Amino acid sequence: MISTAELREAMKKLLGQQVGHRDLEEILRDIDLNGDGQVDFEEFVRMMSRGLFSVILMTWTVCTSEPLCWVVLSLSLWWTLLLVFIIVPSVAGISFGIRSLYMRALLQIFKWTSSQMEIRAKEKNEELYKPYSNGIIAKQPSLSLMQQQQQLRCCSSDCAFSDALFFSRRAVESIVDDEVTKCFSAQELENWNLLTRSNCRFRHISLRLTVLWGLGLLLRYCLLLPLRVALAVSGVPLLLVLTPLVSCLPDGALHSGLSEKVHIVCYGVFVRALTAIITYHHQENKPRDGGICVANHTTPIDIIILANDGCYSLVGQVHGGLMGLLQRALVKASSHIWFERSEAKDRHLVAKRLGDHVADKNKPPILIFPEGTCINNTSVMMFKKGSFEYDPRFGDAFWNSSKCGIISYLLWTMSSWAIVCSVWYLPPMKREDGESAVDFSNRVKSAIAAQGGLVDLVWDGALKRSKVKDDLKKEQQKLYSKVLMFDRDLRNRNNI
Repeated sequence: MISTAELREAMKKLLGQQVGHRDLEEILRDIDLNGDGQVDFEEFVRMMSRGLFSVILMTWTVCTSEPLCWVVLSLSLWWTLLLVFIIVPSVAGISFGIRSLYMRALLQIFKWTSSQMEIRAKEKNEELYKPYSNGIIAKQPSLSLMQQQQQLRCCSSDCAFSDALFFSRRAVESIVDDEVTKCFSAQELENWNLLTRSNCRFRHISLRLTVLWGLGLLLRYCLLLPLRVALAVSGVPLLLVLTPLVSCLPDGALHSGLSEKVHIVCYGVFVRALTAIITYHHQENKPRDGGICVANHTTPIDIIILANDGCYSLVGQVHGGLMGLLQRALVKASSHIWFERSEAKDRHLVAKRLGDHVADKNKPPILIFPEGTCINNTSVMMFKKGSFEYDPRFGDAFWNSSKCGIISYLLWTMSSWAIVCSVWYLPPMKREDGESAVDFSNRVKSAIAAQGGLVDLVWDGALKRSKVKDDLKKEQQKLYSKVLMFDRDLRNRNNI
């Protein structure tokens, strides 16, 4: 408690001549709530709090009475939370560990879901997961063409009827269990991940499972999808604005440093927009000071996954639409290489630019997707499989570009639970003396396939859209001719 006279003298010393005597007396009367010449500061604070609450309540009442004001207030609150808790931490490289906690919670939910499904399947004496082709094809161990035909023919003649049966059987096997087509379809899951896109019949197994699936549907489409779309929408303008600003700087250390920072910041925003949970292994092998890196091409977001941990120069085909817009923005700040696949002259120009880029150690390493098309992360096709793999339990990251566009794919991805993947940086490999380019590429492919536990295939990923080339047919004919020549030489030696 303090008297009004003491407060008057203190305010005169503090304010001097800035406040008149009459105004000062009015201020004191307002502060003296009881009129007893004493100022109760606790009561004054309570009065001010009630007044502030009344103002807030009045503002809220006005906003709720006017739909437009309510929408503006909601959007302002939404973008403020988005800016403070997601965009700013992503720019600063700060993680609160929410995504890791979210992933562990999902794993526990999937584990409980799997146990409930197994219990219900045992009660009904049914198989939970029915095999699709178990027992249809009993494939022989991997033998060469010559070894397989020798087992059938026993060197009986130049061209036996068993040869026709052999090739017919191989053709039927390829139709029923095609190794190439399986690489371009969604990966099968061992357990249901509460997504109807994986299997829609599982949600009817029990009431609790149906309720859990419904809650997950509301969570993904009513909360996660709007949040991710808003974050992605904020990240695209950030990239479109910052890259032209960096391009205004002259080439040098400042330009390179800012370009790398802008790329990592923008990719960090996109990673959070996808709720991507990435684990990087063997980072001591991460490429530095130029060079060429190869990786698989499961989806366009492969670039985001890898570039979130370092800056790369990209090589790829020119696209239109949203991807074309991003390509034009990226090339302004860094030395990316875009080309038209159908133009033969572009191929020679790209080869020259690749050589010049690798020779300059000040430029970032080149990231290439040599498969040339998206594979479903189960196999290695012609040289190339990447240094990372996706976990399909949280969402299928495979992009089937022949069925959906990039916008539909991104919405499909953002409405899944998350994107979880692991990245392995493999030790650098160099071409040995006397080693051909084909042998070197196969050696790299085998090493990467072994790291990822993937099937090593010799087929070209271009078979996804094009017919089998005549060169592949001639290769099989050459192998068959070698078998015939071997049989003839063997029979001649026996006759001698």
